[in-house]
Amino acid sequence: MSRDLAGLADGDLVALARSGRPGAYAVIVTRHKTALYRLILAHVRDADEALDLVQESFVAAHGALARFDETRSLRAWLSRIALNKCRDWARRRRVRAMLARVLPVEAAAEIADDRVGGEAAAIDRDSLARTLAALDRLPDALRVPLILCTIEGLSQAEAAEALGLSGKAVELRIRRARAALRDAIP
Repeated sequence: MSRDLAGLADGDLVALARSGRPGAYAVIVTRHKTALYRLILAHVRDADEALDLVQESFVAAHGALARFDETRSLRAWLSRIALNKCRDWARRRRVRAMLARVLPVEAAAEIADDRVGGEAAAIDRDSLARTLAALDRLPDALRVPLILCTIEGLSQAEAAEALGLSGKAVELRIRRARAALRDAIP
């Protein structure tokens, strides 16, 4: 039966998958998994993470199949979903890295695990909520340079240019922000 499905166009497979035809979505996955894996691997540079993100992409695509426009390219649509998953993954890594810099050294072991599935286990929700609340309480003059450099990944020189400050001023504000966060987080 899957041989019959393998010869169908992507749009036809989507229509069959929407109607609940067994095996239709599996053919879509088989047809596009290698291309998505290469795309994701080029972004995350980690084979294990890429495999996880391919799975997440196909799960998200399956959940959004009803919104797919059959007149468009399925591969482009799947690629867009995969790129969004890569962005989410990078954002989570930046947040974990920022938290690792501001949380006490004892908490580092819990944050060091950057597996997508281990995120909930790695960072205690209460600790994360306290950290984010402390970050929100920082004055903009301290919070914005910290976010630009630690979460957005800008260099201190780039952040200085964006804020109209000197590089030294950005460095000082980041140091003060980190100290304030260390003091605010029990």
